[in-house]
Amino acid sequence: MAISSIWFCDFLRPPGVTSSFLHKQALLTSRRESLRFEGSTNCNSSRFKCARFRTSSMMTERKERNAEDALDGEFVDVDDNMQALHTPPKMPERDFAGTPYVPVYVMLPLGVINMNSELVDQESLVNQLRILKSINVDGVMVDCWWGIVEAHTPQVYNWSGYKRLFQIVRELKLKLQVVMSFHECGGNVGDDVYIPLPQWVIEIGQSNPDIYFTDREGRRNTECLTWGIDKERVLRCRTAVEVYFDYMRSFRVEFDEFFEDGIITEIEVGLGPCGELRYPSYPAKHGWRYPGIGEFQCYDKYLMKSLSKAAEARGHLFWARDPENAGSYNSTPHETGFFRDGGDYDSYYGRFFLNWYSQVLVDHGDHVLALANLAFEGTCIAAKVSGIHWWYKTASHAAELTSGFYNPSNRDGYAPIAAMLKKHRVALNFTCVELRTLDQHEDFPEALADPEGLVWQVLNAAWDVSILVASENALPCYDREGYNKILENAKPRNDPDGRHLSAFTYLRLSSVLMERHNFVEFERFVKRMHGEAVADLQVYPNKRPSKFQGTDDRVAAE
Repeated sequence: MAISSIWFCDFLRPPGVTSSFLHKQALLTSRRESLRFEGSTNCNSSRFKCARFRTSSMMTERKERNAEDALDGEFVDVDDNMQALHTPPKMPERDFAGTPYVPVYVMLPLGVINMNSELVDQESLVNQLRILKSINVDGVMVDCWWGIVEAHTPQVYNWSGYKRLFQIVRELKLKLQVVMSFHECGGNVGDDVYIPLPQWVIEIGQSNPDIYFTDREGRRNTECLTWGIDKERVLRCRTAVEVYFDYMRSFRVEFDEFFEDGIITEIEVGLGPCGELRYPSYPAKHGWRYPGIGEFQCYDKYLMKSLSKAAEARGHLFWARDPENAGSYNSTPHETGFFRDGGDYDSYYGRFFLNWYSQVLVDHGDHVLALANLAFEGTCIAAKVSGIHWWYKTASHAAELTSGFYNPSNRDGYAPIAAMLKKHRVALNFTCVELRTLDQHEDFPEALADPEGLVWQVLNAAWDVSILVASENALPCYDREGYNKILENAKPRNDPDGRHLSAFTYLRLSSVLMERHNFVEFERFVKRMHGEAVADLQVYPNKRPSKFQGTDDRVAAE
């Protein structure tokens, strides 16, 4: 299959080329044509994941050959011209030898199980898993898609493809992180995988579209169900929360042996779009482009009814309305009366509305995770929180507010979420730990982003209530600079309490990762996450290093 473009939304980027370099090249040529942001293309992560860069026909042919060779179990040398673009680290590397062991998992491809619940391309997958095992990767993460398993009839579940996959993982002595994926996968330009919600749910939505999140213009978002029906019996006499619980309970019974054997080490419970606890406030399908502030998503009749009840309880019925001056998807904060400095977000009404909006998010997590604990008693449970880092350097933090995180500069919006997770003994999985604020400023200064500040705030909010914290990268990462940033976040320097991540999950298994140069770098990263010594800690000179400098040139395939 020809590869015509490279999407940050999934896993394709020329090996050895940093995202910063590609962004700059795109900006110098044609920003409108070469750069297109799709806020929810990758179904396991969000943020602005989505810049597309068209490649030349030579690069396309090279990528196709690399992909084919990798599937045959061989690592492939990348083009010398692409290696020349690799930017070595400029700062001395920290030695992580003897530091705490942080398990490393790798996300499996989105379409590893097809719509018929069949394992896709088993031979190639087994070969890739063997290679991961050879460098002591701890395990893999896989999405168990609601739209596949309970596709046609309520409470009729087809786990066959997943059972075969889990057997293979067990035979290779790997561990499993499993995601209960109650959201849609794909649907945006460039996606090669599309997994909708179950067909019987879609049929209900045709007659009652208010089961979906809705924006101010009345546009429905079919990525996931609105939290307004968590306790409404509109899904064939079941509430949404009951539907999720029945699905999780079926999984627990079906895969009991894998729990008992310790193969399944963690269940991540999907709580919103892309599996994350957030509102779908920046959908590309509705025209959002980075770094737009997004829009509030509370206009289905169920959430509007909840807002009316909250306003009545407060004694101000006229507050049972939406903000009228909050702009649109691609607005900037200063363009709006609501989000600008000194804007209505900090008025009496604004505080009421944002408190209600964010509390709906916390309550949804509370309801679903309470039942997840019943279904998976004794198993580590995790919830993913997205890293909305753009506009973090403004007073209102507008993009976070529309996503449901009430985190303006005068309020800690992540403490209530951490407290809710603590209540249910649930780990927090956070993203964008590989992003550097300086890179964001260089590439998109208008976004006023601060991923490092956001990561520090969220990790400390979780650690302050003594819950486990795991993480994953938001964008594909193949370079040492990105890996070093992950390591620094995983094992903070000079932390007086010795706190560190409980696990890290790498986005994502692909033929690009399996190319020799990329894989050697990834193997080095895994060793350092495990607290092992590496032989090539150094600062490279300001010239291109020789191929595989300081590394073993062996082929890891068995």
